[in-house]
Amino acid sequence: MRRASKVDENQKAVVSALRSSGATVTLLHAVGGGCPDLLAGYRGGNYLIEVKDGSKPPSARKLTEPQVEFHRDWRGQVCVVTNPIEALAALGIGLRGVIR
Repeated sequence: MRRASKVDENQKAVVSALRSSGATVTLLHAVGGGCPDLLAGYRGGNYLIEVKDGSKPPSARKLTEPQVEFHRDWRGQVCVVTNPIEALAALGIGLRGVIR
């Protein structure tokens, strides 16, 4: 039996920043199996994003064992972010626009 997925407090702010910058975002946190929290699409690219709460101590931001396995085995890109600025940077968006 699966337990309910936990959503980090900052996920809403991360999603809002991504969408405000023109990205499409699908929430994946309920998928389970270590799957990252978000799928973002931006300028033809797809980005898997694991959101961790940057206000928590590092020990509370560690990846779970299923997340570690997912990140290790995934054949594409996946990143971990702790705030909206890191999420935007993962898509190549700086505070002054696209940085790629």
